[in-house]
Amino acid sequence: MASRRIEDLHPKVAELCRRFIDECDKAGIDVIITSTYRSHAEQNALYAQGRTKPGKKITNAQGGDSYHNWRLAFDFAPVKNGKIDWNDLAPFKRCGAIAESIGLEWGGSWRRFKDYPHCQYTQGLTIAQLKAGRTIVETETV
Repeated sequence: MASRRIEDLHPKVAELCRRFIDECDKAGIDVIITSTYRSHAEQNALYAQGRTKPGKKITNAQGGDSYHNWRLAFDFAPVKNGKIDWNDLAPFKRCGAIAESIGLEWGGSWRRFKDYPHCQYTQGLTIAQLKAGRTIVETETV
């Protein structure tokens, strides 16, 4: 099962994730983290959904091609009255604005394949660069 632990993220991303939660809380939004690190196998299982397994497509990334696999991404969900309403995009958009204000990239801003519950911090590195051994700099200020 994919991790929900903030500690499983790259330390810089974990710091930003905690800040994101705090800023959402200050804005009166209760959020939970639904996914942090994913193994290649876990990512491949998600990729199969809507393709070779039943369900709606939820990712375009196979194992190794997701920033979750590199500990640079997390998924979240706003909670209201103890429940998540995946169809109400307004709280996701409010959270997305908060994420972007602290230096995270928010999946809801993507032109193609909007991913409203997704945030990542890559310092501009591509998956190919990560596969080649590059990593984000921990001390960069946001």
